[in-house]
Amino acid sequence: MKTHWYFETITPRKHPEAQRNRAWCQRAIENPIRRTVQSDGKVQHWIWLPHENRYLRVVTLEDGETIFNAHYDRRFKP
Repeated sequence: MKTHWYFETITPRKHPEAQRNRAWCQRAIENPIRRTVQSDGKVQHWIWLPHENRYLRVVTLEDGETIFNAHYDRRFKP
């Protein structure tokens, strides 16, 4: 799994839940319930985490595999 420096340095401070289980991030990239492309080219991937009862949003760079950011998304509606 490739990661961006932002995911390695900033995300752990702001969203420690994403750092705890990188397998969730990988699963979101491989099998999202929704995928969208932002205006800057980054790709958003969402996955439902039943054991957390929350949605996780993973943002990747334009290549669709380098993780830029990840966090729970309270506003997401499938």
